[in-house]
Amino acid sequence: MEILTEQIDDFIARLAHSEDFRNELAKVRSIYPFSKYEYIISTLLSQGKLSFDEYLQIRDDYIDRNLYLYIFEITAPRGFGDTWAFGHLLALEPGLKRPTHKLDDHYRGEYDLFLNWRDSKEQNHRIKIEVKASRANDRERNDEPLYVKALSSDSKRPFLMNFQQIKPTCCDVFLWIAVYRDAIKYWIINAHAIQSHQDFTPQHRNETTAGRGKNYRKEDIFEGQIMMTEKNIRTFDQFLVSGKELKRAIIEQYKIQCGAR
Repeated sequence: MEILTEQIDDFIARLAHSEDFRNELAKVRSIYPFSKYEYIISTLLSQGKLSFDEYLQIRDDYIDRNLYLYIFEITAPRGFGDTWAFGHLLALEPGLKRPTHKLDDHYRGEYDLFLNWRDSKEQNHRIKIEVKASRANDRERNDEPLYVKALSSDSKRPFLMNFQQIKPTCCDVFLWIAVYRDAIKYWIINAHAIQSHQDFTPQHRNETTAGRGKNYRKEDIFEGQIMMTEKNIRTFDQFLVSGKELKRAIIEQYKIQCGAR
């Protein structure tokens, strides 16, 4: 939005009475689908200060920078996690499946997806996957709506993505999704790496983890969380993969997990 605002300001400066127009903007009411930006662009076009080709270029550039901004407009947590995230992953990697009692007699909702993999000895493995999704938001804009706080993948602004309700003993591999304005990132991490990570802390206290920040063993944490910020995101770089590599990375991390057991 900052880039668009700067571009629009440059075009407004072309107007004969630009300061009067800026003052007029303060009185403009925005009611969907009519907005302040629609009013500015209409004025610039009508007065010949913005060509149609220039408008199209601004529009295309904005769309490219905000391909996934619509995801930040999903306000219901289940709408984002259970609907969008799972649908996105299943479309991206057809090998991923939703578990059911018919497919797994012992399934009790403890993991989200699975991937069947047959090894070189023709032995079949059902890889249990827990999915966590979050959106990259500017953590210094607490009172703003999500689509305003949304950050781009190259932003230097402070952010917080809280991956919570993490249960390493219930799955083999974690699949984390981070949505930015302009990109979607994926991390595939084996359960042992999560449980031993320096920032893995208890989400719910019990007798063993009552100290929360001290005096507990990470292997005693049944359900925990990891808060990813600009300070620790690089510690997960080795697990970062592209959308085309999900299946390969899941199998690789599963092999590591089997060796860690």
